[in-house]
Amino acid sequence: MADTKREIERKYESEDSGLPDLTGVGPVADVIDKGLVELDAVYYDTPDQRLTAASLTLRRRTGGADAGWHLKFPVAPGVRDEIRVPLSDTVPAEIAALVRSRVRNAELVPVVRLRSARDVRHLVDADGRLLAEASVDTVTADRLIGKGGGTQWTEIEVELADQADPAVLDRIDKHLRKAGVRPSTSPSKLARALERTGGARPGHGRGAKPVTAGDHVLAYVREQRERILEYDPAVRRDVPDSVHQMRVATRRMRGTFRTFDKVLDPAVTEPIAAELKWLAGGLGLDRDQEVLADRLTAALDSLPAALVSGPVRTRLAGWASVRHVSARGHLVAILDSARYLALLDTLDALLADPPLRKSAAGKPQKVLAKAVRKDLAKVSRLVTEALDLPPGEERDVAVHEARKKGKRARYAAEAAVPALGGSARSLAKSMKSLTKLLGEHQDSVMARHTLRELSAVAHAAGESAFTYGLLYGREEARAAATEAELPGLWQRISEAAAD
Repeated sequence: MADTKREIERKYESEDSGLPDLTGVGPVADVIDKGLVELDAVYYDTPDQRLTAASLTLRRRTGGADAGWHLKFPVAPGVRDEIRVPLSDTVPAEIAALVRSRVRNAELVPVVRLRSARDVRHLVDADGRLLAEASVDTVTADRLIGKGGGTQWTEIEVELADQADPAVLDRIDKHLRKAGVRPSTSPSKLARALERTGGARPGHGRGAKPVTAGDHVLAYVREQRERILEYDPAVRRDVPDSVHQMRVATRRMRGTFRTFDKVLDPAVTEPIAAELKWLAGGLGLDRDQEVLADRLTAALDSLPAALVSGPVRTRLAGWASVRHVSARGHLVAILDSARYLALLDTLDALLADPPLRKSAAGKPQKVLAKAVRKDLAKVSRLVTEALDLPPGEERDVAVHEARKKGKRARYAAEAAVPALGGSARSLAKSMKSLTKLLGEHQDSVMARHTLRELSAVAHAAGESAFTYGLLYGREEARAAATEAELPGLWQRISEAAAD
């Protein structure tokens, strides 16, 4: 069974002087010598080092209190989430799944062995509570692929204890710097081992500055591809908001293909867009259910107890739980499918050899602006059509269509910001306001549909349907309020776009 630990640490170069005395630094009241620990870790990656290129580290470590398989995801500088699984001879299935989007069908092989003699000290406060663990690590590294090679070094590591104030690390850092201790130039032991035994780490070079329209569009597509890969393991771990973020990335890429069809050949991108729609659909099952459950729960919580008739809360919780489990199982199956991995391979191939059209070589200010204006015109037409319809199902559908095109216009404007600057940024902001309002309307439509279903089930079970009807009426009022707000908002957006 996997455990997750948030690791917050600082690494420093170590001279012969070793670790300076940290007693009295900030809240550190005492430094307790915990002795020497021998650690032996073998790091795994693909032969072309895909995990390293994505700043991921996978190791099998023996020795110490946390022996096992460790997979580390970067969160922020000096902060990583470490997934821990008990020792086994081969890469555990739980770990393999979390790196599948990066590894695909490649083999995970040992790339580096690190043996560390760790001299450990516990930094505690006046009450004996652990604040941080400081260690001096003497490291021997051996490269296990290619031409091999070995290296040695000594470093200082200070890791924050669970529940401790991160400000402790700042106080320690200041003290160490005054003592002449320098921060490490490598983000991890693995990075240093690879640099010393086989050259620079892969995948960290900076791309050329976008010049043409094609450069800008491809940069945006590349960014969304990376976000899909980044959020894949978070979705598998059920990290909050990860499904939403991954779904947005698929929508942004799909919208980019359609908006900039004069830049990238639609004969190539349309089949990919269809696969992205399939992926977004799988992600949407879980995300839409999550949003809807939160909305209905909040609405129920806002009612006085006297207006809650029957086991409404229990029925709603049961519905949400069953839907989440079902949607999540379906989503994980999608992420494990050959079809999904083929989509990722196709995206890589597109970026490696992009199907550029003639306009791709054009000036971005002209080509991108024209495409963005075209999307805005579509939104204008759909909003006008929706406002001309009377309230009801037909208007609900029209509003939803306007919302979808508004999102595409927003994503197009975001992609154009590096080239067009403030005008594109303002349009993206306007489209965000529009789609937020229209999203509120669509959420109300879906909420009413669900309330009708729950009411029918409750009625069939002999329960009161009063509360469901009350919530339905409130959702109708919320939808009417958004429809009333839409004309004014759209007028302001249109006037701003015309300036």
